[in-house]
Amino acid sequence: MNLYRLVIVSSVIGVAILTAGCSSTEDKSTTEAPGAAKPQIKEPALYTGQQAFNQMAGLAWKWSPDARPARVESVVTSETTGQDGKSTIWRGYFASPSRRATKTIICSGSREKDAPPFGTSTEGADGPYNAEAANLAFLGLLLKTDTDQAFAIAQQHGGNAIVKKNPQQPITYVLLKDKKQNLVWYVIYGTSEKDRKGIGVINATTGAFISAGK
Repeated sequence: MNLYRLVIVSSVIGVAILTAGCSSTEDKSTTEAPGAAKPQIKEPALYTGQQAFNQMAGLAWKWSPDARPARVESVVTSETTGQDGKSTIWRGYFASPSRRATKTIICSGSREKDAPPFGTSTEGADGPYNAEAANLAFLGLLLKTDTDQAFAIAQQHGGNAIVKKNPQQPITYVLLKDKKQNLVWYVIYGTSEKDRKGIGVINATTGAFISAGK
């Protein structure tokens, strides 16, 4: 399967690891009991692709009202396998015609030591806006099928056998337009497209199964 669209050239959209997270605020209140207080263990927050996208899109529109998404992808962490369609970290790339620039946004619910802090944020210099960035951009309203649904569909078309062999098989998700300009979820059975055990392609608008392969 030709997956050339799964990699965006860095000159199109600069990949920035950003420092903030999906909720604008956290509940930092604690209740102290008499005597020595035990440290609170904060649990990670898991988001589906659509949940993370909605958070990132809101911040992107503050950056530029005409910003359009060009790519959304999950990031592998030790906090989840991704088999439920969720991840603690998502990265989105947005393009703005009026600014002639692109912006990377991170949605993080991770509690890992080296992870971006909890929340959503933009950071770093804007990337260049060119013909390829314009071609990759899509309308957010076309995203109607979430990653939990995409995973379930991919499971029915070969993915179940992969997970059966390895119950801890990591799953990553990439949202892009395909050659036919359809918005699709790539359900990747692996930490990246390079080491994948398999891949399922699901129409992100209709939820229809498109193809599967290795």
